[in-house]
Amino acid sequence: MSYTARRSVLATAIFCAVGASPVVQAQSSVTVFGLVDASIGRFQAPGGTSITAVESGKMTTSNWGMRGSEDLGGGLKASFSIESFFRTDVGAVGRFNGDPMFTRSAWVGLSGGFGSVNLGRNTTSLFQNVLRLNAFGDSFGFSPSIRHYFSSNTATGDTGWSDSIKYVSPSFSGLSMTLHAAAKETDGGYNKGASATYSGGPLDLSATWQKVEKGATVNDTDTWSLGGSYDFKVIRVFAQYGEVDNDTVVNTFKISGLGASVPIGEGRALLQWGKVKPDTGAKRDTLSVGYDYFLSKRTDVYAVFMNDKLSGVSAGKNYGLGIRHRF
Repeated sequence: MSYTARRSVLATAIFCAVGASPVVQAQSSVTVFGLVDASIGRFQAPGGTSITAVESGKMTTSNWGMRGSEDLGGGLKASFSIESFFRTDVGAVGRFNGDPMFTRSAWVGLSGGFGSVNLGRNTTSLFQNVLRLNAFGDSFGFSPSIRHYFSSNTATGDTGWSDSIKYVSPSFSGLSMTLHAAAKETDGGYNKGASATYSGGPLDLSATWQKVEKGATVNDTDTWSLGGSYDFKVIRVFAQYGEVDNDTVVNTFKISGLGASVPIGEGRALLQWGKVKPDTGAKRDTLSVGYDYFLSKRTDVYAVFMNDKLSGVSAGKNYGLGIRHRF
């Protein structure tokens, strides 16, 4: 039995286990996928006490999901995706206690020559563009860019928006556009966002904007970000700059970043620096250096050092050795 066939059989079993309708044709189109990440090391927040621990998702948040599609004819396709985070170290659902099961993604949509439209919980274009244009990708554990936008009390609204609609245009010679919004329903105001990206040969560029007002306990923020990368073959370089205006606490955060990825053997040496400079409050400087070695197309091992400095307190020094496996 092929690998793809085994995944389809597993998807069928999962659908039956959760009580889904046993329509064989629909079940056979579903793909199960995911990623498991775990590391061991010394971890320390700025000004905090260091701990030695086994942690989940330092390089990529562990996740699994199911996706499928149906060809409706005339170039039109129906698709869905439901994706869940989990913690490898404790075997628990979600990124933290209380995180709903399918917070990574949960949508259904249509696509065709017009692009694609998805309804449900959609990943924001801010998160997608920030991760795409820094050396450490979507690493909440080690990427200065991800930490500074999404876990430093700057941009709000999470990496995905519930109650949302998202439109992605077709690519026009490498240029595409994304529009998305989250309905307020009974939870405050609307969220709105837009982005434009270009990918052509060695060059990648992005421009992103979002405004978050949804959530009674969520600060209202207005965020824009510019980013780019260029692949010189012997080295790929990254640059980012953005600003977050927090209307609730009346503060502006300027976020900058520079990085590089260098192919060495079967892996890559990684370097990323980032800085958060608020109008008022402590500045944050973060530097990460690592090496990511691919044992196969689906499995890699990594070693990373990160120095995370918040002005006024001692730096957090982090060391991690980990493994990622994709299925």
